[in-house]
Amino acid sequence: MKKRVTLTFPKRSVHMPITYRLAKDFNVAANIIRAQVAPNQIGKLVVELSGDIDQLNEAIEWLQVQGIGVSLSNREILIDEAICVDCGLCTGVCPTQALTLDPETFKLTFMRSRCIVCEQCIPTCPVQAISTDL
Repeated sequence: MKKRVTLTFPKRSVHMPITYRLAKDFNVAANIIRAQVAPNQIGKLVVELSGDIDQLNEAIEWLQVQGIGVSLSNREILIDEAICVDCGLCTGVCPTQALTLDPETFKLTFMRSRCIVCEQCIPTCPVQAISTDL
């Protein structure tokens, strides 16, 4: 099973080897989607956790006991086709190739199943046709 979560670290927890502990202690893999972590600052980490459902729940419980904020991410990327001009700028920043330009029609195509909601496409869109559902 997979769960996409945003972890918010207090300043004191930034130095903890979180992904190592998740793998070693809970057998949970952490695919880091976005990281904003620096010494002596509040850190944010968007990760996709994968493993057995019971181990995932235990790992999330452990994170919360450590004082790390955990919020489940159920958001989705939305594209307003009426606004989109099919410029393709978003395709260059999409790490999973969920956004591509059709080579024949040059129309933007979005494969929702590939999207990890990293949101890198949102600030890239010059006409603000891309947003999240929340």
